[in-house]
Amino acid sequence: MSTSTLVNQIAALQDYERYEDLNWTGSFEDYLELVRNKPRIARTSHERLYDMVLAAGAETYVDNKKKITRYKFFDDERHGGRDAIYGLDIPLMRLVNVLKAAAMRYGTEKRIILLHGPVGSSKSTIARLLKQGLEEYSRSPEGALYTYEWTLPDSLRHLTAGEEVFRSPMNEEPLKLIPPEWRNKAIREFGLCDPGEAGRMAFTPYVPGQLNPACRFIFRELMAHYGGDWGKVIQHVRVRRMLISEEDRVGIGTFQPKDEKNQDATELTGDINYRRIAEYGSDTDPRAFNFDGEFNVANRGLIEFVEILKLDVAFLYDLLGATQERRIKPKKFAQTDIDEVIIGHTNEAEYERLLENKFMEALRDRTVKIDVPYITKLQEEIKIYVKDYNPEKVRGRFIAPHTLEVAAMWAVLSRLEEPKKQNLSVLQKLKLYDGKTMPGYTQDSVKELRKEAKREGMDGVSPRYIQDKIANCLVSDRGQTNINPFLLMNELESGLRNHSLITSEDQRKRYRELLAVTKQEYEDIVKNEVQRAISADEDAIDRLCANYIDNVKAYTQREKVKNPYTGQDEEPDERLMRSIETKIDIAESRKDDFRREIMHYIGALAVEGKQFNFRTNERLYKALELKLFEDQKDSIKLTSLVSSVVDKEAQEKIDVVKQRLIRDYGYDEASASDVLTYVASIFARGEMKGE
Repeated sequence: MSTSTLVNQIAALQDYERYEDLNWTGSFEDYLELVRNKPRIARTSHERLYDMVLAAGAETYVDNKKKITRYKFFDDERHGGRDAIYGLDIPLMRLVNVLKAAAMRYGTEKRIILLHGPVGSSKSTIARLLKQGLEEYSRSPEGALYTYEWTLPDSLRHLTAGEEVFRSPMNEEPLKLIPPEWRNKAIREFGLCDPGEAGRMAFTPYVPGQLNPACRFIFRELMAHYGGDWGKVIQHVRVRRMLISEEDRVGIGTFQPKDEKNQDATELTGDINYRRIAEYGSDTDPRAFNFDGEFNVANRGLIEFVEILKLDVAFLYDLLGATQERRIKPKKFAQTDIDEVIIGHTNEAEYERLLENKFMEALRDRTVKIDVPYITKLQEEIKIYVKDYNPEKVRGRFIAPHTLEVAAMWAVLSRLEEPKKQNLSVLQKLKLYDGKTMPGYTQDSVKELRKEAKREGMDGVSPRYIQDKIANCLVSDRGQTNINPFLLMNELESGLRNHSLITSEDQRKRYRELLAVTKQEYEDIVKNEVQRAISADEDAIDRLCANYIDNVKAYTQREKVKNPYTGQDEEPDERLMRSIETKIDIAESRKDDFRREIMHYIGALAVEGKQFNFRTNERLYKALELKLFEDQKDSIKLTSLVSSVVDKEAQEKIDVVKQRLIRDYGYDEASASDVLTYVASIFARGEMKGE
C-alpha cells in the first residue's frame, strides 16, 4: 500500500462538516441572524455553565425524607466515569444552586465560589470536570459561542501596526460592539431575544460593559475616520466561532500561587508588551499591552484558583474587583470588564487561617463557601476504589471479595463522629447512613444523627491513603496470586506509623481501634457468606420468612394461623418464632416489642406504597440465615478442613460449598479455599453460633 493511499484513508476519517462548523466565520450581520434564530448563544459565562450542567440531565431521589437532585454531569459518563464523583450529591446540589442564582443574576455572579474541604475530597476534580465540560460544551451546537476580530484595509493598518487582522484579545461577545447607549434597545426591538412560549422560557441576552481597551481604541479611531457612522465601522468586523480550550488558554484560566518572591500581579491582569512600545510610542497605548493574564484569558469562561487562600495580599485587590465589580485593573490602563465564573478551592488549614485574619474580611464577604466533605456512605466510597481497581485495570492479580469494601469501611468509620447515644456504635451508625434499618431508628432519627454531627466528613482518612495502600499490595512481591482483606488491612495499619497527616498519638490509636472493628465486621461477613453457601437456598429463606411473618402477624393481632398442610386454624408457632429470634439475642422479655417493631415497619412501608423485603432488615435477615444454617449444618463437617484428614464424602461437600462461593460471591479457587479455611478455624474455636 502506497503512503499516499494510507494518508488518503486516514484523511477520509475527518468530519469536514464538523470542522467547518467549528471554524465558522461571518460578518456582524451574519452573527445578528444567528442570535435572532438562537438568542442563547449570547449567554453570560454563568448562564452557559449552568446550562452545561443541566444539559447532561438530572434526577431526584429521597434520602431520609430529604429531596435530593443528582446532576448526571458529575457522573462523567462522557469519559466513561473517569472523573466521576460519588456520594457528594448534596454539596454538588448546593454548587449548582449557586450557579443557577448567578445565571439569574441574583447576586452570586459577583462572588467567588469557594470549594472547601479536607485533602482528597474531590475539590480539584469538581473544578476539572467544569473546565473539561466547558471545553466540550463549546464544541456542541447547544454550547456554541462566538467572538470577533477586526479586518482592516491597507489604508487603516496603522491602527494595528500593519496587521490585517486584529483579534479581540479577550474574546469578547460580539454584541458588545453595539454601543451601550442603544445596546439593550437594539436587543429588545430587533428580535435578538427569545420571548418564550409553552415549553420554552423567555431569554434576553445580558451584555453589560465596555469593549476591552485595545478594541475600544480601534473602535474609537474608526468612528472618527467614518465621521461617527457605526454601520461603516462594523463592516471591518468579522465574527468567528470561539472554542474554549485550557491548553490554548482560551476561555479557561488557572492560577496557582507560588512562593512570595515569585508572585506577580501581572500574571492575573496581563502586562505591557515592551517590544510594541517602539511601534506605538507609549507604554499606555492599549495596543502595547498583552492581555494574557489569567483573568484576561478566562473571559467568557471560567478561572480556577488552586489553593486560593495562599494568594499574596497584593493579588487580593485584583480578586475583590473581579468579583464585586466584574472588572480588573491592568497596570497603566483603565478598568476592563470581564465575564467569567471565579472558582477556587482550599483545604481546612488555609480556611482556618482566613477566619483568623481580619485583613481578609472583604474576601470572606465576597465568597460563597461550599463544603466538600469526605464521603460518609459506604456504598459510595466503595465505588471510588472499584473504578480504579477492577479486573479490566488490574491484570495478573485477583482482588478477593470484600477487600475494597473493608478498606472503604475503615475510611468511612474514621470520618464519622462518635454517636452521642450510648446504645449506638459507630459501626451501627455507618450502617444506618448506608440505608440499613435498625430497631428503634427511623429516617427522622438518622436525620438527627447527621444534624448533631456538625463536622462529620471534614476529618478522617483520605481516599488517596487507601489507594496508595491498595497499590502497595498489588505490586508487593510476597508471592500471593490474590489480594485479600487481611493483606490490605495489615498494609493500612503498618502505614499509620508514618502517616504524615496524623497529628497525635490519640488519633493513631483511634484509627487502629477502628481497624479492629473493621476486622470483626469482615469476620462476620465471611461467616455469613459461608453460612449462605452451605444453606444456599434463597427460596427456603423466603419460605421461612413468610412463615415467620404470618406467625408474628397472627401473634400481634391475637389471631390463628391456617396450617397449609392440614387446613386447620392453629395457634401461632411460638417455637418457630423463638428459634429465629434467639439467633439475634432477642430475650424472652423483649420478644413482644421486637414482633411489634417488625409489624410497624411493614405497616409504615405499606403506607408509602412499598413492599416489605426482609433483606433490608439486617437483623431479621441474619436471624433467618442462622436458623436455616442451623437446620442444615450437620450435613457438612466444615471443621474437618483444619484437621489433617478429610474424608472423601466431606471433601465432596466442601467442594460444593467452594463452587457456590466462586459462582455466587465472586471468589476464585485460591481465595475460596482461603476463606473456607479461615471460617473453619472459627468453627473449630466454637465461635460460630450453634457450634
